[in-house]
Amino acid sequence: MSDKAYYHLPGLFEFYDLYRAFLPLFREHREYFYDWCEIGSIYGAPQDCLWGGGRVGFGEEPPENVVDLIKEYGVSARLTFSNSLLTEAHLSDKKCNALCSMFEKTGPVENGIILCSDLLMDYIKAKYPGFYFVSSTTKVLTDFVQLESELTREEFRFVVPDFRLNKDLANLKALPEAQKKKVEFLCNECCWFDCYDRKNCYENVSRKSLGEECEDHICVSPDAAKGYRFSDAKKNPGFIGIEDIKNVYLPYGFSHFKIEGRSLGSAVILEFLLYYMTKPEYQLQVREEIYLDSMLDLF
Repeated sequence: MSDKAYYHLPGLFEFYDLYRAFLPLFREHREYFYDWCEIGSIYGAPQDCLWGGGRVGFGEEPPENVVDLIKEYGVSARLTFSNSLLTEAHLSDKKCNALCSMFEKTGPVENGIILCSDLLMDYIKAKYPGFYFVSSTTKVLTDFVQLESELTREEFRFVVPDFRLNKDLANLKALPEAQKKKVEFLCNECCWFDCYDRKNCYENVSRKSLGEECEDHICVSPDAAKGYRFSDAKKNPGFIGIEDIKNVYLPYGFSHFKIEGRSLGSAVILEFLLYYMTKPEYQLQVREEIYLDSMLDLF
């Protein structure tokens, strides 16, 4: 059984201003937040990041500012380098290598890399050995046998399965304890549960990150026009809410939970922080503190 839930939060570069306001609250008013949860990491990538994937990055915050923030609050930063279409020619990219140099050693807390490409992992492992690695959900591991195989790979500290495996509780419960500690569940996915084109969607993002000319991916979901809505995500069969975390996943020995949302707005991310981390009786105080930060654009 695990007694702490570690959340991996979206928008390291994309929502810098939000975290600049939220992290002091989390430190100085810990009574506002559930005592059974912690921040495991904040993940993301700057805009125009060649190695980026998963979502098209739009983070504009200078990396130096991001480094200062994570050092000040002792938070693990994860660079989202989940491009699935990288070749040897892409490994010399100056911007991505500079990010690795900057984030490899920022203090006592280790930083990580979320990736899809073994080629990139081997390169980073050799050149920047200070990082830990996370197997990206962009691999679309929908078969439990695939997940088990990925969990046996020693190079990965964490593995994020496809959200459609979230409720395969019989198989999940049977995993060895060491593998349970590596599973990181994607909690709040709004994607159509029956989607058959998810891998192509991720590959389209990878092509755009590489600067290739390609048409936008056409989502096959019958509700694609609605966009992301947290209220809809809560109805998704793969959704993991706080009661699930407290009463099912923690007792089973799972403790790592990823919150998606890098392509959304700050106001939506705040709702995630309120729902997953903040006690109901203090949600208004947290919301007011964030909204009253005159430097923060929440929309």
